[in-house]
Amino acid sequence: MSVGDDRGMDEQRIGVTGASGQLGGRVARRLAARGVPQKLLVRDPARAPRLPQAVTGLAPFHDGEACRAALAGLRTVLMVSASETPDRVEQHRTFVDAAAAAGVEHLVYISFYGAAPDATFTLARDHWATEEHIRSRGLAATFLRDNLYADFLPMLAGADGVIRGPAGDGRVAAVAQDDIADAAVAVLTDPAAHAGRTYALTGPEALTLAEIATVVGARYHPETIEEAYASRASYGAPRWQLDAWVSTYTAIAAGELAGVTTDIAGLTGHPATSVAALLARSASSR
Repeated sequence: MSVGDDRGMDEQRIGVTGASGQLGGRVARRLAARGVPQKLLVRDPARAPRLPQAVTGLAPFHDGEACRAALAGLRTVLMVSASETPDRVEQHRTFVDAAAAAGVEHLVYISFYGAAPDATFTLARDHWATEEHIRSRGLAATFLRDNLYADFLPMLAGADGVIRGPAGDGRVAAVAQDDIADAAVAVLTDPAAHAGRTYALTGPEALTLAEIATVVGARYHPETIEEAYASRASYGAPRWQLDAWVSTYTAIAAGELAGVTTDIAGLTGHPATSVAALLARSASSR
């Protein structure tokens, strides 16, 4: 891997943001395994994975000038959403504007299942706002609306082995990050076939938190909304963050994360991974 602009190759490269993170890193490794040239667009080049046929570009979302320079010459770019902050939508708009100015032709944006201006899950509203800005700039785009990450479900349980939240008996069709990465690679390597499309990426089943707790070896304790805020107050998080945490559960209760689709299979050619299969695979790889 090298750092630089290597502009002669850029038109052949796929830009990948978030390459030092969980999802972007999965995508970058899959592209590298296929021999696809890519540019890893990161905040800290020192943390970027070292992959064959990959160069890095400094592209913190809040820095429009840096992003424009890093994106110059790229045709297709994967945009993994920024870390959760109060100004995340503003950062996203800055990056999208930079992509448009740099001549990027196609953005593949990692959005969220059920993204809407009135979504119960507060961060899903951020994703809707980002989608709308991408549309407003006239970029060809594909939106991958991921359900909750199945990989993180065991982390919902506290130290006492209890998953607490106001999800009631609602269901969630959580999706494995490996499946999302496979879907993203399918789109990135044939972007024209997916231009203008929105895919809802889910697991093969929708489970209640009680069922998920059984799978992960925990138990589920349903909270009221008031109890949920109270039980999380000790973390000292700002109100917007508490709202995001609690609304994850209330979105489940409202049925907004329950729909199961076949988009993973349609994009990747393999069935979506169940929560039980994912955990079994994780356990066997340790």
